[in-house]
Amino acid sequence: MTTRNVSVPATVPVPATGTDAGADAASEVKAFTTAWEEWHRDKDDRLAAEHGFLAITGLHWLTDEPQRVTDAPGLWSTGPESVTVELDEGTELVVDGAVVRGRYDFGVIPERGGVDAVWGDTVIEVAKRGGHHIVRPRRPGHPLRVGFAGTPAYAPDPRWVVTGRYVPFAAPRPTTVGASVEGLQHVYDAPGAITFRLDGRDLSLTAFNGYTPGGFSVLFTDETSGVTTYAANRSLRIDAPGPEGEVVLDFNRATNLPCAYTDFATCPLPPAENRLPVAVEAGEKIPHERGPVTP
Repeated sequence: MTTRNVSVPATVPVPATGTDAGADAASEVKAFTTAWEEWHRDKDDRLAAEHGFLAITGLHWLTDEPQRVTDAPGLWSTGPESVTVELDEGTELVVDGAVVRGRYDFGVIPERGGVDAVWGDTVIEVAKRGGHHIVRPRRPGHPLRVGFAGTPAYAPDPRWVVTGRYVPFAAPRPTTVGASVEGLQHVYDAPGAITFRLDGRDLSLTAFNGYTPGGFSVLFTDETSGVTTYAANRSLRIDAPGPEGEVVLDFNRATNLPCAYTDFATCPLPPAENRLPVAVEAGEKIPHERGPVTP
């Protein structure tokens, strides 16, 4: 795989005063930048993992009519809750460490859940998205993964780290959003909103439950979307609020979703109210795979 070099432009200038305060400020900026570089490198490494999103070779929607799938063996079909594969004679898959042959039923697959089946060096993801069963083969030699050279991003800048407040709703609100696949919808529980001030404006983002206990995930677009950042969406993780509901939004860590790189993703779009009327010139930019980035 191509070695990825993440280019980080010059960071926030620090006056060379020669004082202890100036040295402390320079040290803080260096630590801030180093932490961001490590985070960004780790994020790209996960994206380009051997069977990560960049290894997906196709997105196949299953029906009750058995069908063959490129880069996967056998005939695949779906029922109300499960996926079935009828393997050709002499063909094997490994599912949960067990070898399977002939006809195999994957059992109930929950929404946003999935099961991996291993076939040689290919991992076949069997999943459910938007109420539909899908199959996505992931092959390490896929050209998108092999040619990946890293994600362009704005220089990390402490001014894009802002404090906000979590305002819980009286009860979680089921929120329906669109998807990167036309006609597909996702439903998430929104426990509350994040309010904050940016560029002199009072703003708010509807928050979904996050990936860490008590944390949140927000999907948003802003005035850079479709210009220097991916048009459809970006995502930001927010840690659990403090005792008074205080939270920190670090827009330097606004990330692309997989749909920014591949057409084989089913990523959610932001709710309408999460379209920010400001230019968030921070975080990840349009991937090289989608064309040149406007400076």
